[in-house]
Amino acid sequence: MIRSCSAPVSSKSSSCFCQSKILTRMTQDVEMKEQPAPSNSVTASSPSTLHHLKEIASLIETGAYDREARRILRAIRLTMALRRKLKASVLSSFLSFTLAPGSEALTRLSSYLPKEDEHEMEVDTATSAAQPLAKHSLPELEIYCYLLVLIFLIDQKKYDEAKACSSASIARLKNLNRRTLDVLAARLYFYYSLCYELTGNLAEIRSNLLALHRIATLRHDELGQETLLNLLLRNYLHYNLYDQAEKLRSKAPRFEAHSNQQFCRYLFYLGKIRTIQLEYTDAKECLLQAARKAPVAALGFRVQCNKWAIIVRLLLGEIPERTVFMQKGMEKALRPYFELTNAVRIGDLELFRSVAEKFSSTFSSDRTNNLIVRLRHNVIRTGLRNISISYSRISLADVAKKLRLDSVADAESIVAKAIRDGAIDATLDHSNECMLSKETGDIYSTTEPQMAFNSRIAFCLNMHNEAVRALRFPPNSHKEKESAEKRRERQQQEQELAKHIAEEDDDEF
Repeated sequence: MIRSCSAPVSSKSSSCFCQSKILTRMTQDVEMKEQPAPSNSVTASSPSTLHHLKEIASLIETGAYDREARRILRAIRLTMALRRKLKASVLSSFLSFTLAPGSEALTRLSSYLPKEDEHEMEVDTATSAAQPLAKHSLPELEIYCYLLVLIFLIDQKKYDEAKACSSASIARLKNLNRRTLDVLAARLYFYYSLCYELTGNLAEIRSNLLALHRIATLRHDELGQETLLNLLLRNYLHYNLYDQAEKLRSKAPRFEAHSNQQFCRYLFYLGKIRTIQLEYTDAKECLLQAARKAPVAALGFRVQCNKWAIIVRLLLGEIPERTVFMQKGMEKALRPYFELTNAVRIGDLELFRSVAEKFSSTFSSDRTNNLIVRLRHNVIRTGLRNISISYSRISLADVAKKLRLDSVADAESIVAKAIRDGAIDATLDHSNECMLSKETGDIYSTTEPQMAFNSRIAFCLNMHNEAVRALRFPPNSHKEKESAEKRRERQQQEQELAKHIAEEDDDEF
């Protein structure tokens, strides 16, 4: 019997057996595919907001234990993606999951959240009851809970509760000195200032921001220093305290920028300060660089940079290109400045006045009214330059009429100042009350093309230096380079020594 069972099976019977087995397996697969999917398959494929928040909390916990700030930075980015999905019921469930039961932070943060319907609370508590509560919460998780509640209150426009929550979070943050908290602390500083700005009480926290900046400097928190410096500059500029802002900026410690967003804000505030201080060339470079470095998603910030850059270029006597006003998503916002540029380009003082009156509310909200008042002189100078090109001899009365000035005396003083500044190449005949224009010479015989060429070369070199500084190298690459150089020197020294020994041997023989 044993020998008959162990006898080999023929190839035909084995192939039939395999085919029947494959057919039965295929029928089973078809039957499994034809079965209707369960009703909870949709919920299983798309995790809830609470589940995502728990994953972010585990990511923060891993970053805190491993002391890796990049994990916490990634957690904040994931949180910003979930910002629109936050609800009070989800936040209350997440707080009870993350914070220790009966703790002071849990009680305080729960008091800021509004009460939702009982049905939503039951669903969220049911999902959160599946996992155990944390017994000892990390400071990073506690500060993250403050940040979540603060973002939710700001989005719900509950600014009074947001002010109280931000003040409590800053008071708690002062007692913590951990480098893994720097990224979370920088976000809390920003929303702390935003809450008081939305309520119109920005001046109340100026002393507190200065104290926080001093604490961040002592703790070598460079990201916190960048954020707080920008918040202080914004605080000063909000109340037109440009001198105080410049004094703070000049005495603040300088180091390499760690956040591109904070560096763009710093360039924007520096450009505004330089504009008020009549340093238009530096202001133009700062504003254009801030607009170029800003992220594509920050449309409002780039619009503000372009508005100030347009005004500064007009004050410098330049006319911005038409493509500046036709950028995607900026056409409507830059329309008032396009019409203003057109008036300055033509040199029509009456058109300039009408545009300034038409969009006075827009210029007031942008805080560019004082700069537009300065542009009146540029409009007159542009119109005077057009007159000097068109006429070789013209009376001052006709100049006043064309420029729409009040009197001939005003026209005479304006023409004399333009001649002295070199804006026009003409002479003034006081006896006949007329202006005599000189023939236009060859511009290439002057140093103006050389200056323009030099400025472009400087811009290209600056861009190249920034690109080199932004390069990233693998770790310990400098050590490998040094070892290779030492090896090359050692081989060269050995060759010279061998050659010297060979020469000595030849001399002996």
